[in-house]
Amino acid sequence: MSSSREIAVVGSPDFTTGFRLAGVRRFENVSDDEKDEQLDDAVEAVLDDEGVGIVVMHDEDTDLLSRTVRERVDTSVEPVVVTLGGGASSGTLRQQIKRAIGIDLMED
Repeated sequence: MSSSREIAVVGSPDFTTGFRLAGVRRFENVSDDEKDEQLDDAVEAVLDDEGVGIVVMHDEDTDLLSRTVRERVDTSVEPVVVTLGGGASSGTLRQQIKRAIGIDLMED
């Protein structure tokens, strides 16, 4: 992965604002009222952007994705998709780390 890759955030304006204040320049705002219609397009836009290395989403938003886009998110290696919130289990975080770096750091 090139060092010029950036972080992209997809979600409601409330979710993306903190990342924007922290300096994330690539974001896709999807209003809560229109998530069902716009979320797939927003996620596909950042997945197709060659300048993006990491995509951050709220965990609950992945439930709203169509089956095709959800499978793409679940299997994406580059960019890596990281979900936050929603009480994600350590197993889910463990899978995200493993997918991102290619090895399991917490092998039993």
